Amino acid sequence: MIIVIDFGSQFNQLIARRVREHNVYCQVEPADISIEKIKELNPNGIILSGGPASIYEKDSPRLDTALFDMGIPVLGICYGMHYMVHALGGEIQKADKREYGFAQLNIVKENALFKGMETGFQCWMSHGDSAVELPKDFIVTASTDNTKIAAIANTEKRLYGLQLHPEVEHSVNGSQMIRHFLFDVCGCEKNWSMKSFCDGAVAQIKEAVGDKKVIMGLSGGVDSSVAATLIHRAIGKNLHCIFVDNGVLRKNEKKSLETNLTKSLDLNIQFVDARKKFLSALKGVTDPETKRKIIGNLFIDVFDEQAGKIDGAEFLGQGTLYPDIIESKSAFGGPTSIIKSHHNVGGLPEKMKLKLIEPLQLLFKDEVRKLGLELGINDELIWRQPFPGPGLAIRIMGEITQARLDILREADAVLLEEIRSAGLYRELWQSFAVLLPIKSVGVMGDKRTFANCIAIRAVTSNDAMTADWAKLSHDLLGKISNRIINEVENINRVVFDITSKPPGTIEWE
Repeated sequence: MIIVIDFGSQFNQLIARRVREHNVYCQVEPADISIEKIKELNPNGIILSGGPASIYEKDSPRLDTALFDMGIPVLGICYGMHYMVHALGGEIQKADKREYGFAQLNIVKENALFKGMETGFQCWMSHGDSAVELPKDFIVTASTDNTKIAAIANTEKRLYGLQLHPEVEHSVNGSQMIRHFLFDVCGCEKNWSMKSFCDGAVAQIKEAVGDKKVIMGLSGGVDSSVAATLIHRAIGKNLHCIFVDNGVLRKNEKKSLETNLTKSLDLNIQFVDARKKFLSALKGVTDPETKRKIIGNLFIDVFDEQAGKIDGAEFLGQGTLYPDIIESKSAFGGPTSIIKSHHNVGGLPEKMKLKLIEPLQLLFKDEVRKLGLELGINDELIWRQPFPGPGLAIRIMGEITQARLDILREADAVLLEEIRSAGLYRELWQSFAVLLPIKSVGVMGDKRTFANCIAIRAVTSNDAMTADWAKLSHDLLGKISNRIINEVENINRVVFDITSKPPGTIEWE
């Protein structure tokens, strides 16, 4: 196994994902992990993540420097390299010229990480500090035009540093660098798979739950469906699922999910109609975070009421994933900044006094889909595009009303129908419509109109940590726009969102 030390990078989970792509198990630990804990975990290697801090800031993350004397291979990335250099007696300074984005990496000394690579290839940089003096027995192995010390190595102690970010797709040969570290430096074996994860998770759930009951909110999305199926495999009919219609679902969502879930999964499912409660609570609310909190809190109340009817329920199952946790708080209490709250990682267990089971909390979305296939879930469920817990409430900018929900549902249905017809549904990570809080002038049937605007959002991604806007054809966009304007009441303008993540998020709220 490999340990990734979380120094606060929004992309540290990408490192874990890249390691797992090579069939090696990896888990993230906070920077204050003790040497005793590391010895207990007994990793083959350790990767120090990047982070937003400067090594000389007062509260910059630190770890026990005894780590470097344990004989365990260490790879430091960006801030992780800075910390290694600083801790071992080198010097880090504010760079004369910051380096963000693409750079040309030139190998100056071949080593294990660069094995078989030709010099001069693209990499991704994101730093304002640079190493200016190396610790004893370290050498420079690569540079860029702006950064003389872009990679370092102490081959005797198996300590390596990369100023670049090999975990991002923009870095050519980045995956190979990680592979070389895993197998050539750390001596790892390829023994991580969804089958091994599934077997281990089922055994752990059985041991934890015993003959007690688990309740779980089932949305019909990939995450909750896979989590429920996994828990069901472990405890059978002792899993009780509750589907809450919160009034902010897509067109015909409840009907299709009810049919799909009942037909595909042999689960105990109770369907609860709470539309009036949610829409009443959301009346007049425009702030995105307030919407999320209202929906999350009301979900607790509805769930609490239903849970009280199930005797012996002691556990709460959730389909929380790694990106859910890392965007709401650091996965293990580290310094990662909060992006937005997630309805399934806030407060629920404490208020309900139930023990929490989150069997997917160490998985990325693509891994969840692989697990779903391992569990035998049908393709229609497995390849559903992600849909946020707060639903259409965060795709309507401004106040949530029944009339505005009806408009967005119809527009979104048209969009998805055309995306499927074009054969793009599985290629896109997400595609959806957003109702904007503005009206504009138009002309329809020789008459002036003053109506609403719909934004189309379509992105490609592997894990939702980063995403690029989908390059949909002009013909397809024109067809979607024409249909929405002609078929959906009170819409006279359609725009297309061409923002990537970062700097934007996938959802608008």
